[in-house]
Amino acid sequence: MSILFSLSLCHFLNDMNQSLVPALYPILKDAYALDFAQIGMITLAFQLTASLLQPVVGLITDRRPQPFSLPIGMASSLIGLLLLSVATSYPVILLSAALVGIGSSVFHPEASRVARMASGGRYGFAQSLFQLGGSGGSAMGPLLAAFIVAPRGQSSIAWFSLAALLAMMLLTNVSFWYARHPAMVARRSKRAAAPAAVRLSLSRRRVIAAFAVLMVLLFSKNVYTASLTSYYTFYLIHKFGLSVHDAQLMLFLYLGSVAIGTFIGGPIGDRIGRKPVIWVSILGTLPFALVLPYAGLVWTGLLTVAIGLVLASAFSAIVVYAQELLPGNVGMVAGMVFGFSFGLGGLGAAALGHIADAAGIDTVYKLCSFLPVIGLLTAFLPNIEKRA
Repeated sequence: MSILFSLSLCHFLNDMNQSLVPALYPILKDAYALDFAQIGMITLAFQLTASLLQPVVGLITDRRPQPFSLPIGMASSLIGLLLLSVATSYPVILLSAALVGIGSSVFHPEASRVARMASGGRYGFAQSLFQLGGSGGSAMGPLLAAFIVAPRGQSSIAWFSLAALLAMMLLTNVSFWYARHPAMVARRSKRAAAPAAVRLSLSRRRVIAAFAVLMVLLFSKNVYTASLTSYYTFYLIHKFGLSVHDAQLMLFLYLGSVAIGTFIGGPIGDRIGRKPVIWVSILGTLPFALVLPYAGLVWTGLLTVAIGLVLASAFSAIVVYAQELLPGNVGMVAGMVFGFSFGLGGLGAAALGHIADAAGIDTVYKLCSFLPVIGLLTAFLPNIEKRA
């Protein structure tokens, strides 16, 4: 549990620093006269570095564990934050975002692997506790941006490098624990992976098809999430005339509901199975998403909280389901799932930025409201837990 709590806290610090980037968008947009397409490119620079590198990191560490890659990766985020605090041009902002993305590409697959090692067999609970830290950090970023960065300016981002430094210290301790237990880890991995492979008895084509369905479901989830994390504040300012400060508080409420939903999904999946959680999570978001573009301010806040609670519960279930679908490839699967999520979020943010410039920010939410329909593809996932 001490390892799980350390990983969750580091995930909190890591994602808190990451969420400062989109939380700064209104400030950067005004300071550098950026359009929505350029805002989307900042998200793309951050999330592409994360998405492209994560599966590679996971594949390498599956074959040869690298315990001390965790604090080293966090150092990249620290440098990115310091650079962002002094950036004076758009290219430097893009480079800063990319460095923060590199830190994430190392942290997520390896930290997810260690969380599974320390789970004691409660894989859904361990992933949910790990994800709770990340979602909580993502929610805290906009709040801190509203109360610290907005009044003090871009240079105040440098203070958040202290959070990255604390995470490096905690991850160094986790890395020592990881390095001291290679034999135990190997034995547990073999005991967990080998029976799973026997139980599933799925053809290669069936496994590939199931994994493809998971990726499409992630597409639905993460592109819709990108519409809220990247453009929700602009939507509130445009439609309801809110100040930047009040819009950031509304974003915090949404991201707080995401944190709660993320934690709920894992333990429920341990009890009733991952597939039912995926069903309810993605398809259950549809009625709230359809109503959102036509709601008033109060109902917009309530609907986004409901969307955050329901939609976020899928992620831990998808991670554990994918790891059980491909036993023995924990790092690679985590890297692909996390990386694919970041990549889709980045591509989605860039595409939605162009739509917002061309047709208006309201159109973005009208189009995205139909994305949860893709949740119907959950029917094509094999019932691997039922087979077990």
